[in-house]
Amino acid sequence: MSYQAPIKDMLFVMNELAGLDQIAKIEGFEDYGIETAAAVLEESGKFCSEVLAPLNWEGDKVPSTFSDGRVSVAKGFKAAYEQFVAGGWQGVLHPVSYGGQGLPKLISTPCTEMLNAANLSFALCPLLTDGAIEALLTAGSDELKQKFLPNMVSGKWTGTMNLTEPQAGSDLSMVRSRAIPQGDGLYKIYGTKIYITYGEHDMAENIIHLVLARTPDAPEGVKGISLFVVPKFMVNEDGTLGERNDAYCVSIEHKLGIKASPTAVLQFGDKSGALGYLVGEENHGLEYMFIMMNSARFGVGMQGVAISDMAYQKAVLYAKDRLQSKDLEGSDGAVAIINHPDVKRMLTLMRAYTESARALAYYGAGLSDKAHYSSNPDERKTNLALYEFLVPVIKGFSTEISIQVASLGVQVHGGMGFIEETGAAQYYRDARILTIYEGTTAIQANDLVGRKTYRDKGAVAQLIAKMIEQTEIELSQRNSKASQAMLANLIPARQAFEAVVKFIVSHFKSEVKNVFAGSVPYLMLSGYLLTSWQMAKAMMVAENKMDEDKDFYSAKVVTAQFHAEHLLNLVPALAQSILRGGASVNGLRIDQF
Repeated sequence: MSYQAPIKDMLFVMNELAGLDQIAKIEGFEDYGIETAAAVLEESGKFCSEVLAPLNWEGDKVPSTFSDGRVSVAKGFKAAYEQFVAGGWQGVLHPVSYGGQGLPKLISTPCTEMLNAANLSFALCPLLTDGAIEALLTAGSDELKQKFLPNMVSGKWTGTMNLTEPQAGSDLSMVRSRAIPQGDGLYKIYGTKIYITYGEHDMAENIIHLVLARTPDAPEGVKGISLFVVPKFMVNEDGTLGERNDAYCVSIEHKLGIKASPTAVLQFGDKSGALGYLVGEENHGLEYMFIMMNSARFGVGMQGVAISDMAYQKAVLYAKDRLQSKDLEGSDGAVAIINHPDVKRMLTLMRAYTESARALAYYGAGLSDKAHYSSNPDERKTNLALYEFLVPVIKGFSTEISIQVASLGVQVHGGMGFIEETGAAQYYRDARILTIYEGTTAIQANDLVGRKTYRDKGAVAQLIAKMIEQTEIELSQRNSKASQAMLANLIPARQAFEAVVKFIVSHFKSEVKNVFAGSVPYLMLSGYLLTSWQMAKAMMVAENKMDEDKDFYSAKVVTAQFHAEHLLNLVPALAQSILRGGASVNGLRIDQF
């Protein structure tokens, strides 16, 4: 099936929930209102549905290949990438000064969703390039920016992130790659990096690797890590490509999903030493890399939304077409399975998960724009704190639910869902990596507990609770059944969230293992609450606009009510598992497993 971008819902969320009108008032963004957004989304949707989506299934069947140190991407990917570059899509978010379009994050985010929904394997290449660009924009010298950014922003060159080593997974203190200074501003890099997405391919003429390594006198642990730019081909003073660098792919992985995306093992310095440029200061590499990682984490959250939407679209089409069993209220013969209550339950669950995760992510994108570009320093500070709180939730929650949504898509297809030829299984397989890379769900949850909740003694979490309370007041003034159902579930969910925040702050030092035993449940609890909060706001807008487009807005109201009654109501139970369940998580001795 081809991908149909849900542009109407995207624009609704951007305009009604994420504050596009406010962002269009920021200096420099005056031309980026709803009309511009609609035009950009239409073009992005056309490219993704017509060019990328048809390659998704074929790339899964016949993925990228490796031979003699070279990677050949799946059939059609190179031509599609040329069109992607020609359309200027890599530079949508990035500064005009380096050849980008400089659009707000809120407008670029739906484009990211579309790209990933149409072809997740393809979209991983631009995702990593975006992260590398962000890191260089923030920490790179003017010389490095001028040397590398214009061609990366255009998409002519791609970028990678090189953290993981065979002995160093999530614990980057174990990184052992070496960087030896050469006295001319260059370093020679030696080491092996694994799981490098698009670490080698034939779509672009150069690949710019951002590599973590240690200089000779670096201290042990994470404080001794530096960041280097290591290009596949060196770049001459005039910008032309020079000699091949000593950075080579030695193999690519065979994976459960995202098969068309080459995941490389890279060897640096196996011959003469790979030449690299220091980014920023020595021993500050991890903080620079976190810029890239946070960019990628938000992007992976959008991948969760995207794969959920694609699985939902496919399941709906199948359910409308597949005839089986009579209607429970009577029919002359078999009816489409979408008429059966449990199929409708699954489809509505898929829809509720997807729409609510999209709403939260777009809301986060709007916060990011206001955090970086608002003229008011206090507003920038508050919006940045809110955005940073949301990033681990957007990444962790959206990817966790994507597995559930893709699994439900297989279930809707029944036995046919287990057959590869129907395509439903690919989304399930592809989704499974999303909770793992760019930091597992536990890593996101630990960040949410430690850096985002305990560090400020719950201040930002309490601010969010106050914002939700304001939505409760607005709901209490409405008489519709949907509003009352939302209110009845939102109040205890918000109170449960506050109780958990208080528990984390008060027990972090005295019962640290019990606190972290509930870290992932806390992330999921936050996800259910925050996404339902966005659905509550969407529902109120929809009720007010029912006369404008009854089909669209009535569906929005029903989906929001379903979210409250089937998902938001899980929050109090999750809270109890956090408040009372830590001891049982830590109860078994190691030898009892």
